[in-house]
Amino acid sequence: MSLFPRRPDTGNAGRNIPLRVNFFSLRTLPGTVIYHYTVSIVPDVPPAKNRRVYKIWEETSRAQGALRGISPVFDGRTNIYSAHPLPFDGPQAVFFIDYFEEDEFPRLPGPAPVSAKRFPKKFQMTLTKTAQINMQRLNAFLDGLVTDTPHDAISVLDVLLRHRPSLVFTTVGRCFYTPDSATSIANGAQLWQGFHQSLRPARGQMLINLDVSATAFYQPGPLVDIIARLLGKNNGSDLRGPISDKDRAKLEKSLKGVKVVVIHRGQIRRKYRINRFTTTSANRTMFPLNDSGSEESVANYFLAKYKRQLAFAHLPCAVVGDPARPVFLPLEVCEVLEGQRHLRKLNERQTAEMIKFTCQPPHIRSNKISAGITLLQQHDNDYLRDFGVQIDHEMATISARILPAPAISYHPASKEPVITPREGAWNLRDKMVAQGITLRSWCVVAFGGEQDYPVTAIQKFVTLLVQTCEECGVFVQNKQPPISYAHPFGDVERTLIDAYMIAGESYQERPQLIICILPNTGVPLYAEIKRVSDTVIGIATQCIQAKHMFAAKRQYCANVCLKMNVKLGGMNSYLSSVQLPFVSERPTIVLGADVTHPAHGSSSSQSIAAVVASMDAQCSRYAASVRVQRGRHEYIQDLSGMMIELLKTFYQTCAAKPERIVFYRDGVTESQFSDVLRREVEAIRQACIELEEGYRPTITFIVVQKRHHARFFPIRKEDSDRSGNVLPGTVVELGVTHPFEFDFYLCSHPGLQGTSKPTHYHVLFDENRFTSDSLQELTYRLCYLYCRATRSVSVVPPAYYAHLVAARARFHASGEEIGPMDSISVVSGGSGRRTSPQPGQQPQPPSAVVGGMVGSSPNGVSKRFSMSSMRSGALGNGGVVPANLDVGARTITYSPVKPELARVMYFM
Repeated sequence: MSLFPRRPDTGNAGRNIPLRVNFFSLRTLPGTVIYHYTVSIVPDVPPAKNRRVYKIWEETSRAQGALRGISPVFDGRTNIYSAHPLPFDGPQAVFFIDYFEEDEFPRLPGPAPVSAKRFPKKFQMTLTKTAQINMQRLNAFLDGLVTDTPHDAISVLDVLLRHRPSLVFTTVGRCFYTPDSATSIANGAQLWQGFHQSLRPARGQMLINLDVSATAFYQPGPLVDIIARLLGKNNGSDLRGPISDKDRAKLEKSLKGVKVVVIHRGQIRRKYRINRFTTTSANRTMFPLNDSGSEESVANYFLAKYKRQLAFAHLPCAVVGDPARPVFLPLEVCEVLEGQRHLRKLNERQTAEMIKFTCQPPHIRSNKISAGITLLQQHDNDYLRDFGVQIDHEMATISARILPAPAISYHPASKEPVITPREGAWNLRDKMVAQGITLRSWCVVAFGGEQDYPVTAIQKFVTLLVQTCEECGVFVQNKQPPISYAHPFGDVERTLIDAYMIAGESYQERPQLIICILPNTGVPLYAEIKRVSDTVIGIATQCIQAKHMFAAKRQYCANVCLKMNVKLGGMNSYLSSVQLPFVSERPTIVLGADVTHPAHGSSSSQSIAAVVASMDAQCSRYAASVRVQRGRHEYIQDLSGMMIELLKTFYQTCAAKPERIVFYRDGVTESQFSDVLRREVEAIRQACIELEEGYRPTITFIVVQKRHHARFFPIRKEDSDRSGNVLPGTVVELGVTHPFEFDFYLCSHPGLQGTSKPTHYHVLFDENRFTSDSLQELTYRLCYLYCRATRSVSVVPPAYYAHLVAARARFHASGEEIGPMDSISVVSGGSGRRTSPQPGQQPQPPSAVVGGMVGSSPNGVSKRFSMSSMRSGALGNGGVVPANLDVGARTITYSPVKPELARVMYFM
């Protein structure tokens, strides 16, 4: 039985429009019964080879008439489905298949020499009758008559629709690729375009969701040329000198495990997998010729054995085969096999080229999708015909609605204090932030030399930034902050501590902000700056790329001003209480949560869970809590403890207990819905009970999904923006959503480039009894409150912030396991009240860096970053703070905080 709430009603808010969607209807479904067989193939091989073994069996059986016209389908692992009983007696049948290994890769033209002929591999395939699947249950589910999802019936259709494409195309997950569209990119890789295909149930019908996809493969061809491209050369002829140890290490990291074939033995093209590269060149790499112990170089051996003078004898050899008995191959006799997926992370240039390759405007994307359904599911598909399935080759047309944009409020002293955005975007012209901070003590650190960043250029940027801030209502008292320089590869911690001291000495007050000017690239530097500023010093930092500083415009400075203001306790904009009735009528806390896992190939075994919570009636200020937890677990393991922290902070901030909780949960797949819902709602309930016996606020739990392939295409020009995308506020709740559960798609952001991706919201638990209109409008309006931009965003901000918090917390690991820093708490935006903002009042600087919330050290003593006079002492990393600085009437001292005790983080 379904655990999740049914759709309460059909929404009416907004303007109705027609849309085309990348879903294709199955006009007819299979009959009443499908026959299920399990298959066992011995010896055990990967799914790709399993399919080739199955294909040989199917073609042989069809040629011999043994299948009697039946077309069963295979999932590549253990399941075969058939619309008719397979013609063999008894519960089980055994078949023996001859499989020739050389069929796996192409041969040179001409007859194969005797030495190239190999004996076939013998495979045994055993089919066992398993079950009969009732397909009528699927029809009842689609009509909403039963709530149990018939996963077995849906699996039958999924295997049926994937069977033929899997035999023809290169398969990666749910995507099918072909080299026909291959495009070379930097460093020996190429991009293949393909199609993602999945099966989705909707009201009264099953739909194929088809979308264009792209992924990186290794460039096939001579290994020497691939290596040249990896090293930034055009081709192998540019590799005239030996390869350095650094370059060799780079090659091993990039090419380890890649399959190659040898070309020096004529038509005998054996394939190998690269293990490593030799530290010596081919003319200096020695190996034993025989048991006598005599040795020969690889270059001389190839000259004597194959009459082949190596042109690249100065390059290392590829080491292949069994590590106990390695084989040395000169690079020039190896070719990289086609169709090998590039699993390693793409570098910056490759990523940029991939974005350019995949960024397609809506009309081009829709045309490719329409062509894709014919390519994957041809009209003459015998398997579909045998199962009685027909596919509509035209995209589905559905009804959608465009919700009206909210009115955004700024400071009443603005020339334009209230604005209704058009197409999801607006600007700061004639507007002042709702609550602006006063910036007094700050400084600038340029990570580079004065020759890279002249003082005059920095001062010019600072002047423009200060002017822009004051126009926007952020007041800067110290208009000429101290400027210092630092080596980008130097000691960042020492640099920021020195800058902190200089800023305090300059203005005789505890510094509020350090602006860091960074080289145009440098993620490690950025990460280290955030680690030190968040967990060692406890000060806000604003990083700026040098290229933006040199070409600074007012619009860029205005965006920087928005970030600075919220980091230091201000509020940029808000929506009136009339526009957020659910939040403003009764004390309500809106939360976002996310769990990020270690990247593919990372040595880390830890995941990071982050939860953020609104702290005012405008949903403009948020607190956050972070935990490090065991890796690869999607549910938040200490959600109860995190909720206790956030609920306490809400009460301290708003002087009220939340009566209602809205929980936006990011990053959960459909297979995890039930487990995550059960564990996390129970944890929220437990937190409430621990705070007060009988405290039971009503909860709504909503999963936020961006990893899907639904795309919408406007039919009428007036329903699209300038890029041809759907307008912000486009909501879809019928036609391509769940047959009866409460979910909807919302495209809340303006299209900038490519085709907009809507966000899918699925309600898993609802005690607040939302109507479709009330939840959709709340979610959409919140998307206009992302504090760092003057445009609506694609994901509801609490979920967006949770993702930012988790990403920032990973920086705090400093490249290693995070260790004892198992929790972090933060308030962003200072102390808020559950009333309309008072724009005329400038909030006082918070006593803690971002609003007064701090954690506790293990001995229970509260750790605050203060201006109190303290003796200089050791930093968390063993550094020494300079002696107290006498700056006029008072003494300023940096208060040391060890990283594992720090609880302040600027995630905005």
